[in-house]
Amino acid sequence: MIELEIHSPVEEIRNPLFFKKGIQVFVKRDDMIHPFISGNKWRKLKYLLRDAHALNKKHLVTFGGAYSNHLLATACAGAKFGFQTTGFVRGEEVQNETLTLCRLFGMQLIFIDRENYRHKKSLFDEHIQDHTQAYFIDEGGAGALAIKGCAELINELPEVYDHIFCAAGTGTTASGIIKGIVERSIPALIHVVPVLKGAEFLKTELEESTGNNSFEFHAGYHFGGYAKTDEELLAFIKNFCNTYGILIEPVYTGKMFFSLVDLISKDHFKRGSKILAIHTGGLSGISGMINRFNF
Repeated sequence: MIELEIHSPVEEIRNPLFFKKGIQVFVKRDDMIHPFISGNKWRKLKYLLRDAHALNKKHLVTFGGAYSNHLLATACAGAKFGFQTTGFVRGEEVQNETLTLCRLFGMQLIFIDRENYRHKKSLFDEHIQDHTQAYFIDEGGAGALAIKGCAELINELPEVYDHIFCAAGTGTTASGIIKGIVERSIPALIHVVPVLKGAEFLKTELEESTGNNSFEFHAGYHFGGYAKTDEELLAFIKNFCNTYGILIEPVYTGKMFFSLVDLISKDHFKRGSKILAIHTGGLSGISGMINRFNF
């Protein structure tokens, strides 16, 4: 059985703004699950790895960008649980810390131009020789098994919260959390913070995949688009990290926490509200922007 111990506590963070507004804020520390298979990456991979093992597959094949937390998590999981791994990397060949770690964990990397990268099944068929041994994992681990894994997060919560925040890229984590809330009839309102520009399509996909439209979708915190940032967001991240001792990054968690604090400052929540923010890990993504921080 493929198992990884879940160490993901919930801790309260305190701020004079929260006290002034009569709000309590808690963080679900999924970043503490594992140094590399962290956060929602472990939750998404859990049942995919079990499925691959049950099918007697020996080779995990997946996809991601040059700073992909998913590629790194899959590479590490492959090494830990005895799978060969191959990662198709979007764009021209580059060297960086994330890809170096992928290679250290034994992942073979194949760089693909952006046009051909769209055709993932074709790439799998063309480059992977032994399909009887290979197991296809979509970019980010997206799919029904990933949603199932993310939904289990709700089982771990020590109490009921009025609001739950999560960042969204593909929407898989948000789908799982909404699914977990609905299945357990928990009276919490989900707040989804998309990290890409023009994400209204994602709201529609979430409504269709979950059969639920009772969540709030905060589309105004993308800071220019996926993996885009500016000085305001970077200053917020620096202040957050040195105030709470919790590392966040500009691609996902930084935008999610910025939105949460901004909405509190604008009296979006009733006094007495208890808010939980999901720290989805993915901290290796900060390496691609480390030079943007000025000290």
